[in-house]
Amino acid sequence: MRALVFADRDGAALAPLNARYAVALLPVVGKPLIVYRIEELVAAGILELIIVVSEHADQIEQALGGGQRWGARFRYVLSRGAERPSTIWSRISVDPSQPILVTRADLLRSPAVVAFLGDAQGISGSLVFGAAADPRASLVLLRPGCDDPGKALDTLDWQAPAEPPRDSVTSLPEGDLNLIEDLPGYHRANLDLVAGRLRGLAPAGRTVALGLTAGRRAQVSPKSLKQGQAYVGENSRVDPGAELLSDVVIANDVVVDREATIYDSVILPHTYVGELVEVGNAIVASNVLIRVDTGAVLNIADAFMLGQIGGSTGANGPRWIDRVGGLLLLVLSIPLWPLAAASAALSRSNGNSGALLRAGMLIGNRRSARPGLPGEEQLFSTWAFSTDIPVLARLPRILAVITGDLRLVGVSPLTLSESDGRTEAWQRVRDQAPVGLLGPTQIALPAHAPLDERLMSDAFYAGQRGDLKDLGWLWRGLLALFSAAAWRRYQAQPDGDRQTDW
Repeated sequence: MRALVFADRDGAALAPLNARYAVALLPVVGKPLIVYRIEELVAAGILELIIVVSEHADQIEQALGGGQRWGARFRYVLSRGAERPSTIWSRISVDPSQPILVTRADLLRSPAVVAFLGDAQGISGSLVFGAAADPRASLVLLRPGCDDPGKALDTLDWQAPAEPPRDSVTSLPEGDLNLIEDLPGYHRANLDLVAGRLRGLAPAGRTVALGLTAGRRAQVSPKSLKQGQAYVGENSRVDPGAELLSDVVIANDVVVDREATIYDSVILPHTYVGELVEVGNAIVASNVLIRVDTGAVLNIADAFMLGQIGGSTGANGPRWIDRVGGLLLLVLSIPLWPLAAASAALSRSNGNSGALLRAGMLIGNRRSARPGLPGEEQLFSTWAFSTDIPVLARLPRILAVITGDLRLVGVSPLTLSESDGRTEAWQRVRDQAPVGLLGPTQIALPAHAPLDERLMSDAFYAGQRGDLKDLGWLWRGLLALFSAAAWRRYQAQPDGDRQTDW
């Protein structure tokens, strides 16, 4: 048997979340919404799915792939938006000799497919309708010989569902349903599921303590849960000093810092919740806080309160304007290259061993695309002239701007060891900003400033950055070429050796 799965809602009522998520991909206690329906269909032995997509179609296809993860096979059909299901059905090519189950996957309900298919065996006819409390949550079974299923399919139309048919109807098993029609509905779906108020659905993960469930590689102490039920998603970390009260859902890749308090809230992926921050009755998506009780949407400018960790693939990636700017900067810097080579040669003649150029690896803005997962930073190769003069030593980094590995303005580049050595949540706030050739850290701090000092400077920049401010830093960077600090030699380290700076 096959299934036709509708996942084509525009999600306008879920703004601002619909700007970054397809409705079917909204995370509900560690899983995208559509995955609950996929798992239910696969458990019923339905391994061939035709998925109808519209908004964020590429996002859904990347996240789900071809179905191999579930031992299934997926095919995608593009809806033009606000189309009646009967219209979409008319242009889908399916084998008429096989039955097909039709359902929506952008809502949440107790499992019903297995029981419905069992009941349908006792009902004759080419069409069997499984009636739900809301027609959009119904199931429609089309058997060979069903010539005109249009009216039955249109009961699944999100905007204007048709009246259910009166013949060959069976009621779906008793269960719970959340259509996720708006932000309070989405908030309630998460908290109801984690608290066990949705029959047949439960959080997946390991039990850390009574009422506390955690995903893979999640770090959370049992003492953080003061009361109620909580779920902490994969790769997330909750500081032992933080408090979780009532019902709380923390999605994947989230950091909750010291003495933060969260109650009756949903924290979406890649979010940082800062020290002493209190979040209640809300949905949080990086630096956006949505109050469910009032409907207020607040953009938090202070990255030490709420911020983004990581992000979607390519969010800080290369831009053509930076590449053009890098090319222009390279042309303007041509007179400095012979000077840099001469300075490096002079450094060698004064007893410093090594080549004129030193190779190194830095983490840049490019990311490796992994379907359905955030991008993973990629290292890029760069060089530095073996000179003690900062502006000359870093000239080769201009080439990284042209290739797209760096932007003109951003946080300072890190080596892999520097990145892996970060242990505090605040040290990763900088990751929400692009990596740049110039920036407050590169311009205002000494070349060999301690790592913590550089990370703090980068974090303040990440929380306050803007296009106009970036233009200001670009101008200050150009002016810095004529400052004494840019041409002042590095100070010798206590052990007499020059510290490698990348």
